[in-house]
Amino acid sequence: MSFEFLTLPNVIQLVLFFAVVLLLAKPLGVYMAKIYSGERTFMTPVLGWLENGIYKISGIQRDREMNWKEYAAAVLVFSLVGFVVLFLLLRFQSVFGHNPEHFGNLSTGLAFNTAVSFITNTNWQAYSGETTLSYFSQMAGLTVQNFLSAAAGMGVLAVLIRGFVRKNTPSLGNFWVDLVRGCLYILLPLALIIAIVLASQGVVQNLGSYVSYQPLEGKESVIATGPVAAQEAIKMLGTNGGGFFNANSAHPFENPTPLTNFIEVVLILLIPAALCFTFGRMINDNRQGRALLIAKVIVFIPFLVLAIGAEQKGNPKFKALGIDQHVSLTQSGGNMEGKETRFGIVNSALWATATTAASNGATNAMHDSFTPIGGAVPLIMMQFGEVIFGGVGSGLYGMLVFVILTVFIAGLMVGRTPEFLGKKIQAFEIKMASIAILVPPFFVLIGTSIAVLTEAGRAGMSNQGIHGFSEILYGFTSAANNNGSAFAGLNANTPFYNYILGFVMLFGRFFVMLPVLAIAGSLASKNSVPVSAGTLPTQGVIFITILIAVIAMVGVLTFVPSLALGPIAENFYLK
Repeated sequence: MSFEFLTLPNVIQLVLFFAVVLLLAKPLGVYMAKIYSGERTFMTPVLGWLENGIYKISGIQRDREMNWKEYAAAVLVFSLVGFVVLFLLLRFQSVFGHNPEHFGNLSTGLAFNTAVSFITNTNWQAYSGETTLSYFSQMAGLTVQNFLSAAAGMGVLAVLIRGFVRKNTPSLGNFWVDLVRGCLYILLPLALIIAIVLASQGVVQNLGSYVSYQPLEGKESVIATGPVAAQEAIKMLGTNGGGFFNANSAHPFENPTPLTNFIEVVLILLIPAALCFTFGRMINDNRQGRALLIAKVIVFIPFLVLAIGAEQKGNPKFKALGIDQHVSLTQSGGNMEGKETRFGIVNSALWATATTAASNGATNAMHDSFTPIGGAVPLIMMQFGEVIFGGVGSGLYGMLVFVILTVFIAGLMVGRTPEFLGKKIQAFEIKMASIAILVPPFFVLIGTSIAVLTEAGRAGMSNQGIHGFSEILYGFTSAANNNGSAFAGLNANTPFYNYILGFVMLFGRFFVMLPVLAIAGSLASKNSVPVSAGTLPTQGVIFITILIAVIAMVGVLTFVPSLALGPIAENFYLK
């Protein structure tokens, strides 16, 4: 591996990146804790009247709390309604307005896949947005779901935290109140500010027709525009990742400058990092939240260095060309294939690592063009279970599931009933945690196996052999973990992939979310037990080390055989 990227400017940039994320995360995390605890904030006088108006118009009883089954039913019904509305909107988009390019209706399979993708916070895109979707579909369909799916994930996290805090009660909050507060007080204000900043830097925002121009070659061409800045803001903030353009954040109208690139990659990790502070404040033990954040950063940094080093080294096959006796043993300048020159290798690898660590899925470079090891990093970050930062809400509740498993294993080591935050971890919690942890890998491996063994699955491969297998493995890993990024060498807009990936996204979202809610209900019904000499400290170095080991063993070792058939084998092929 080459460490040539460790120049002073690059080191300063990476240090500045982490510093900005952490400095913004704490105040935002404390603010979000107040929102989900129902406390008054500086935004209450500004938006309180609107919150009350929404409750009155919609008939929401803000003081009526739900048990975990009622909360789960509300989540499922809300998601089902969102799916139906979005599916119909996409299936019949030609009858709605704001369609200056007169795009037709989406096929049934593509509408199904896209609707599932956005209601599950996956934002997998088997289409090119600028040649497929009307402005109305982008705004009223996709952008709306970017807010709602993110708020739903944060609401489920709030329920799990309440499960640790409350005792001897079935009450865990009200889904509709959590949803409204998450959108109104957190996502909407931040997205509005971010959209204005991005628009000031050149991210387009209009409702006009595409612009025609006459290039030097003489053949008329078209420049796609649209309401991009508004969607870009919530796309990054809510770990959604669905781009207005097919090139996503590599497109100059989504990400025009190094400054916008820095802002957007900070936004990828901002809320997932801030929620660690939210957790600490809501349980009244900030050390617990800091411990989880430290664990995330400890895993993130080595993989970031690995990705940058692999891309900086480039393709060793270039040395075999023999064109010049003075050709370097590494690819000159590193592997710039599939990367924007205005961002370069370090920014591309940082983005790829962050977007897959945080379940965002947005890209500013072609992951399919990364080196085998550079491409393996985003794949592995997803295979951790999307808990190394993870999606808004889903990342932290996924991490807390691993924490429950870790204290159980540690409890077995010392021969006592495991405890976490004053609650005994017993058989029911472990069963639900096992389901939540094992469901995504199961569907990744089963889906990949079906794809490589069927003609319909192999037909989507643009590359044969090792790299083609990696493309399929990446696609199912992304879908099952609700990430949404792709190697982009896989032609996923076929009936086979539209339906199978759609169902994998559903299972990856709700077969994790429902066990988490069940755990919350079980914990809230228990009484708290006092800390004793035998209680395992869960905020120190030892516990953080054990937690990382459990995540690595359970989350990644499951995929070692498939990784050996894909990026690892391809890396040896290039030696």
